[in-house]
Amino acid sequence: MQPGHVVGRYEGRRYSPTEEGEAEVDHSLTYLFGLSDGSLINGAEGGNATRHINHSCSPNCQAVEERDEDGEIHIVIRTLRRVKVGEELFIDYRLDVADADAADYQCRCGAARCRGTMAAP
Repeated sequence: MQPGHVVGRYEGRRYSPTEEGEAEVDHSLTYLFGLSDGSLINGAEGGNATRHINHSCSPNCQAVEERDEDGEIHIVIRTLRRVKVGEELFIDYRLDVADADAADYQCRCGAARCRGTMAAP
């Protein structure tokens, strides 16, 4: 795959900003994706294979918000560089952990520039 190739769209149940507190989440298997409009996509509910893309501090893909013709926001996974057939796909989760300790979200990706956390820098 060449850089910019669309791997897929992150799918799942959507929660509006007012419904966010209603999302029943098994925190041992969290597949939540927060959008810039305050809504959430829960990939654990009706999601697809993109929910299994793992984290790396040196990713080969990125998650990008794009709007469709109706103005709805979608998360599209695109390659950042050339990706070989069979190569594992990674994105940088850049978790928003608010006031929590970033050290509680340890990263063990093994990248040369691993920052030690999946939290946003």
